[in-house]
Amino acid sequence: MKLGFDLNLEQTQKLVMTPELRQAIQILQFSNQELQEFIEQRIEENPLLEVETINKKEENIDEINDKIEDIDWKEYFEQYDDISYRQPKNSDEKKESFESFVKVKTTLKDHLLFQLNMSIFDERYKNIGEVIIDSIDKNGYLITSIEEIGKQLGVPYDEVEKVLQIIQSFDPVGVGARNLKECLTIQLKSRRIEDKIPYLVVERHLEDIGNNRIMKLAKKLSISKKKAQEICDLIKSLEPKPGRGFSHESDNIRYITPDVILEYIDGEYVIIVNDVTAPRLMVSKYYKELLKKAKDQNISKFLTEKLNSSMWVIKSIEQRRMTIYKVAKSIVKFQQDFFEKGNKALKPLVLKDIAEDIGVHESTVSRAVNGKYMQTPRGLFELKYFFSSGLSSRSGEVSSTSIKSMIKELIDNENPKKPLSDQKIANILKEKNIKISRRTVAKYRDEMNIPSSSGRRRY
Repeated sequence: MKLGFDLNLEQTQKLVMTPELRQAIQILQFSNQELQEFIEQRIEENPLLEVETINKKEENIDEINDKIEDIDWKEYFEQYDDISYRQPKNSDEKKESFESFVKVKTTLKDHLLFQLNMSIFDERYKNIGEVIIDSIDKNGYLITSIEEIGKQLGVPYDEVEKVLQIIQSFDPVGVGARNLKECLTIQLKSRRIEDKIPYLVVERHLEDIGNNRIMKLAKKLSISKKKAQEICDLIKSLEPKPGRGFSHESDNIRYITPDVILEYIDGEYVIIVNDVTAPRLMVSKYYKELLKKAKDQNISKFLTEKLNSSMWVIKSIEQRRMTIYKVAKSIVKFQQDFFEKGNKALKPLVLKDIAEDIGVHESTVSRAVNGKYMQTPRGLFELKYFFSSGLSSRSGEVSSTSIKSMIKELIDNENPKKPLSDQKIANILKEKNIKISRRTVAKYRDEMNIPSSSGRRRY
C-alpha cells in the first residue's frame, strides 16, 4: 500500500454556531421577565443602547395664553359675586383619598395578636400567647410542642396548655391545632355537634372519608348508608387549613403579562405583540454624534464595537418579536374554531404544523412558545395550550383537550348515585364516533384530578 500526503478541495455545508447566533436563539426562548433582565444588563454594559420612548408634544405657552384670552371673565366672576361662605354643591360626591388606593392585608399573626390583646390582660399569659402565635404556621397549625415553649419561657406545662386553649377559641376556627384531627374536632365543637359519631370518624376513619368508602364506614360504625353520607358531607365541609384565608409575608404573588394580545375587531382576529414584554431599543444619538467626531483611534474602535453589539441586540429582539407574531398568527389560523366555540372545538396541533406553515424549524417554534402567553377573548392561555395530540374519529382528528372537556361534561351531568365508569364513558364517546379505550379515559380523568366512579358515588 502506497502512503503519501495529498491536498484535496471539497465543498461542504456546515452550520457554525457563532456567539451572535447563540444569543439570538437564547433571546427567542426568553420569557418576558428574563428578557427584561437581559435588556437591563445590556443597557448597563453598553452605553449606546437605550429604550425607545414616545415623547408627548409639549404645550406651547402662546397657545395657553390664547385660551386664557378667550375666557369670558365677566361671566366667570358672576358665579362668585358673593364672597361669603357657601356649601359645596356636590357635598354627597365621594372624594378619592390616599386610603382609597392603599389597602393593607391583615396577616394571620396580626389577626391573632389583636384577639390576644383583647382577651388576655395578664402580662405573663400574654407573653406565652405571643410565643404560641409566633409558632403557628401559615396554615394555622402549631408547629412547636408545648413542652418546648414551656422550656423556652421557663413556665409550667399547664399554663402553656391553658393559653393554647384560649387561642384555639380564636377566629378562624381551628387555628392553633397540633394536627388535622384536633383541627377538625375544634370545628365540630364550635358547631355544637352533640352526636359522638362524627368525632369518632375524625379520630379513626379519616382515610375512609378521603377515599369515599361510605359502605365500609357504615358497616364499621353500624349505621345506615344515608347517615354515613351525611357525616361524610359534614366533615368535608370543615376547613382543613384555617389559616390559608390570610395573606403571608412569604407569599410571592406573580402576575402573568401576556406576550401576545388577540382582539376581535370588525369580524376578524387581530394579533398585537405586547410592547411591555418586547420593548423597542434604539442607539443613543449622543454616541452616534460622538462616533462621527471621534479623532482618537481607541475611542473610535470602542464605540464601533459597542455600536455593532447594540445593533445585533436590537436585531435579535426584533426578530424574536416577529417570530412570536408569526407563530401566534399561525396558531389563530389553525385554532379559529376554539376562539369561537370553546374547548370542544380545539383541534389536534403539533409543532411541525406551525413550523411548515411559517417556514421555520420545529425547534424555533418550540423556543417561541416556551413560557409565552396569549390574552384572548376567552381568557389567558399559554401558547403551549393550543398544542395537543389527537384521536381519530369519523369526522376527523379530535384533540385530547377537546376529549377531556367532553369527559368532564359527562361527569358533571352524571347521576351521583350511579356515577359513570371509565368503560361507560368510553362507550358514550364511541357513540359520538370517537375511538377511545377505557385506559385512555382513566388517564385523562386522572390528569384532571377527577376521582374514579367509586370515589364520586353518593348514597
